[in-house]
Amino acid sequence: MPDGNAIQQVTFNLNGKDVTVPEGLTIWEAAHGRGLVIPHLCHKPSPGYRPDGNCRACMVEVEGERTLVASCIRPVAEGMVVKTDSARAEKARKMVVELLVADQPEVAHDVSSHFWDMAAANGVSDSRFPARDAAHVPLLDDSHVAMRVNLDACINCNLCVRACREVQVNDVIGMAGRGHTAQVVFDQNDPMGASTCVACGECVQACPTGALMPATVLDSYQHGDSKDYDREVTSVCPFCGVGCQLSFKIKDDKIKYVTGVDGPANENRLCVKGRFGFDYIDHPHRLTKPLIRREGAPKGLNVDPANPLTHFREASWDEALNFAAKGLADLRAEKGSYVAGFGSAKCSNEEAYLFQKLIRQGFGHNNVDHCTRLCHASSVSALLENVGSGAVTATFNEIENADVAIVIGCNPIENHPVAATYFKQFTKRGGKLIVCDPRGVGMGKFATHRLQFKPGADVSMLNAMMSVIVEEELYDQAYIDQFTENWEEMKAHLADYTPEKMEAICGIQAEELRAAARTFAAGKAGMIFWGMGVSQHIHGTDNSRCLISLALMTGNVGKPGAGLHPLRGQNNVQGASDAGLIPMFLPDYQSVTDDGVRSAFTSVWNSGDFSNQKGLTVVEIMHAIHDGDIRGMYILGENPAMSDPDVDHARAALAMLDHLVVQDIFLTETANYADVILPASAWAEKTGTVTNTNRQVQMGRPAVTPPGEAREDWWIEVELAKRLGLDWNYSHPSEVFAEMKRNMKSLDNITWARLEGEAVTYPSLSPEDPGQAIVFGDGFPRANKRARFTPAKIVEPDERPDADYPFVLITGRQLEHWHTGSMTRRATVLDAVEPEANCSMHPRTLRAMGIAPGDTIRLTTRRGSVQVMVRADRAVAEDNVFLPFAYVEAAANILTNAALDPFGKIPEFKYSAVRVEKAEALAAE
Repeated sequence: MPDGNAIQQVTFNLNGKDVTVPEGLTIWEAAHGRGLVIPHLCHKPSPGYRPDGNCRACMVEVEGERTLVASCIRPVAEGMVVKTDSARAEKARKMVVELLVADQPEVAHDVSSHFWDMAAANGVSDSRFPARDAAHVPLLDDSHVAMRVNLDACINCNLCVRACREVQVNDVIGMAGRGHTAQVVFDQNDPMGASTCVACGECVQACPTGALMPATVLDSYQHGDSKDYDREVTSVCPFCGVGCQLSFKIKDDKIKYVTGVDGPANENRLCVKGRFGFDYIDHPHRLTKPLIRREGAPKGLNVDPANPLTHFREASWDEALNFAAKGLADLRAEKGSYVAGFGSAKCSNEEAYLFQKLIRQGFGHNNVDHCTRLCHASSVSALLENVGSGAVTATFNEIENADVAIVIGCNPIENHPVAATYFKQFTKRGGKLIVCDPRGVGMGKFATHRLQFKPGADVSMLNAMMSVIVEEELYDQAYIDQFTENWEEMKAHLADYTPEKMEAICGIQAEELRAAARTFAAGKAGMIFWGMGVSQHIHGTDNSRCLISLALMTGNVGKPGAGLHPLRGQNNVQGASDAGLIPMFLPDYQSVTDDGVRSAFTSVWNSGDFSNQKGLTVVEIMHAIHDGDIRGMYILGENPAMSDPDVDHARAALAMLDHLVVQDIFLTETANYADVILPASAWAEKTGTVTNTNRQVQMGRPAVTPPGEAREDWWIEVELAKRLGLDWNYSHPSEVFAEMKRNMKSLDNITWARLEGEAVTYPSLSPEDPGQAIVFGDGFPRANKRARFTPAKIVEPDERPDADYPFVLITGRQLEHWHTGSMTRRATVLDAVEPEANCSMHPRTLRAMGIAPGDTIRLTTRRGSVQVMVRADRAVAEDNVFLPFAYVEAAANILTNAALDPFGKIPEFKYSAVRVEKAEALAAE
């Protein structure tokens, strides 16, 4: 019998030759696949773009039909006879292009322009038709800091509208007017810079004519240089964990602009950071020479704001490396555990692997950590405990196959904007979205159910939803029986968490909780996405346990369109964790307490054993410094003077160290405490692999060389290790990758040579397998192959509002800024769009306090105070404050609570009791 799932084939005649193609392809697609290129303007053969057929530049002749047809929208049919090269078709296409050329502004013909490429393909270089009346030529719109709008070049192809409305789903661009007055508009015919545009730049990349263009490119034209770029390099975005592939366009050895590439996570899409946040690498603050602190010079921030480098002197690499190594070696001679290390999720997999190896092999212990401790440590803890793996069970792109999804404790529109495009498209197709967050985050407007629960009340809300599923028997008993354990205990536990009991705790009405639970349970395939709003609590592991249980009871792991996905925050936080930059795990999450595991690594390293005790985490290391148990540190690309909770405590610890080695690209807040600073390379200046939130391993390539004497991080690590007496002789990151593979099964079938040609998702089952987007379809990597239900009880936040601190403080990111701001605040466009430290409160709360939007207020917790400008934002619940953490002048982590989740050892960043005061009242005191 025929396979009902087999793709049907059709045979048609194309320019005199019979061609067999899958049913459903358009004529344009079939022709393109045969090496022909039918001219096209409004058609963009890129994922996410539907054909429109409005420009008529791709017309072909179909035998037996009276009129020509647009090849981009006409499907092939059995027996169809198509001519793309008939005189009639070629004449029609040429006429269309010639009419459009008549209205094009003068432009140099070596400018990269799809329009002029297609004009040349039609044999058109000018037009015999008159141009439009000068009175109807639109004026240049230069109101946006990143992009320029020249509608004189616009051909109304509608690509920018589809880019904004259907691909990025931002709904800013539309068409207005009739006839010759028809034109592209932003919102209600606003200037682009005054519109709600979020500067993703998708419209710029889609535009075929240059009507929309990066400002950096147009500025070059105005200075008489019409050539866009000299060369291009494909790499990966250096910001969030989505892992967008991009192309650096390089001119005169500088990155001129950036375009998206068709990578597995982004399909050509980028956000404002990826597209316009690249020029931080050229900022005058870049460290270009090794620096050693002058004898007796004070440590700390703002010791000399006018000249921040005044307390350092320049040194040669040999002197700086020898000085760095001697200070660490002297401490090691006293006691190896006196030295600890912080690595970075901004570096490559190879650099993360070398860093943890240096600490373990060089100092004999496991006191090494990185920023995963401050973002998703509790998520990983719960996943390892209950699923057996710390990585996502399905890529976020699998939402394409889902019919229901939960987004909780995250704000993907601002923090993972490209991933958010897939979520928004999912809802446009009819998918049901349940958005849960204490703030009214942007995804809420796309939601079927919007649950704005009280801060810290995650467990009560999620237990209530699961209680409904149990009470109404909406669970998947067959899946539970085959793949899980501890179900009966879970059912008994949930009996005490009915929606009626929980609504007062979580702030969501019982019927809303029931409706959301029914919607998720009724789905055939459901995904759960979460962020640091779930993980950064003292009960963060419990929050994640609940989400895992919710997925398990509904059978939503291990099948298309289903899975658990904690969205990773930094570009390589998944890869750095996989590579062993964690105090309790060696690479691939192999326990440091296992003698056999350590032996496997020391055999490869050709070195002696190291400690079988779990190391200290980032926050614990700061406490150990205060206790005198740690006296030296090596910090690579991390900024604990901004990122640690209770940063006053962390800064005091850094100042106490006998010897601090900092390796970075800028004089960060942490580098101000260093004894020696080693100038490193930015991501666009190095070679190495990274692993994104989807488990996709991708290659990063150097687009430009590091400035001055700055060096790639892996080279610095190797040179420092040699001076510490380690027998390291790596000459290229590929050699490090080859060593990693020897003890990392996750890299099976993934080679450096393969990654140079393609991204690979782990696990990859063969040298040809692109990787498994979905895992655990046949069981889980636990001893009995079963996932576990772990009941979670309600745990109160570490501190509650009271008369002295009556509000709740929540911290997080903004669209334009990332991490501690050391990179994004030095990017011209990003800093121009969001230049000032700010916080947000509900307008009703502000009115009650007599505070106006734009006023300066003081926020005070039990740890400290900051002053900051306040904005009115209805997305923030009353009596709550949202504070971004990228601004050193109002550092959020001065205020945050260092209380730890007992399992993930992650701080409670997302909940602090805070006092709010007017600046005028402060001045009067």
